[in-house]
Amino acid sequence: MSNCGLLNWSRGARSRTLGTRRLTAIRLSNQCDMKSASDPFDLKRFVYAQAPVYRSVVEELRAGRKRGHWMWFVFPQLRGLGSSPLAVRYGISSLEEAQAYLQHDLLGPRLHECTGLVNQVQGRSIEEIFGPPDDLKLCSSMTLFARATDANQDFVALLAKYYGGGEDRRTVALLAVT
Repeated sequence: MSNCGLLNWSRGARSRTLGTRRLTAIRLSNQCDMKSASDPFDLKRFVYAQAPVYRSVVEELRAGRKRGHWMWFVFPQLRGLGSSPLAVRYGISSLEEAQAYLQHDLLGPRLHECTGLVNQVQGRSIEEIFGPPDDLKLCSSMTLFARATDANQDFVALLAKYYGGGEDRRTVALLAVT
């Protein structure tokens, strides 16, 4: 099994982009894209990234406030919307990849669970829950996944609750050309 995409958080190290936490074991090069016939979209990159932080993600969402650095691989958006190495690494390449993500035995249920937890938050705006710019990334992610499946009630509900039912225009435009 490859360690590609595995995140190893270390405290105390200083990073310009991630404050006092640093990603120490992430591989961002093409050589780490271990696509196979059984995983043509390299979805395991999300599984590896979520493994060390998923429990914290759920706790943060239940508390109604995102604090960690996990947005890219828990609520992914289309590739091309972000330019950071993590946005590129965890960007979804197409509607077909989004559908595969939703059909994945672990990733699909986790996305639905996390979306449901956000929908359950009461008395807070999406800006208060996620802060900028992650509030905008969430709209992009929900737009993508709402369009990727007919079983999209929780994604549509989140867009309705926090964004007045509006979709992310840049995501819609990119989907039209992918």
